[in-house]
Amino acid sequence: MSPFRGDVLLLAALFALPVVALTLRGDLSTQDLTARLPWCLLAGWLVVSVVRFAARPAAPAPARGAAAAEPTPAPEDAG
Repeated sequence: MSPFRGDVLLLAALFALPVVALTLRGDLSTQDLTARLPWCLLAGWLVVSVVRFAARPAAPAPARGAAAAEPTPAPEDAG
């Protein structure tokens, strides 16, 4: 899965909003901003990966053959 998909970038932008707000307020420097933005991208990628994994439908059960579905006959006693 590409880290530059639309859903990943949208979530990374959402995670980056507090970092950008702190930079605009003056609490973080521009160097801090550029150091933290890749972590926002990584967090977005991880969240989308986990959600996509959890939302994936379960694999269907393997089909059993006709021979396996029929019970084997019990041996008859000769006597």
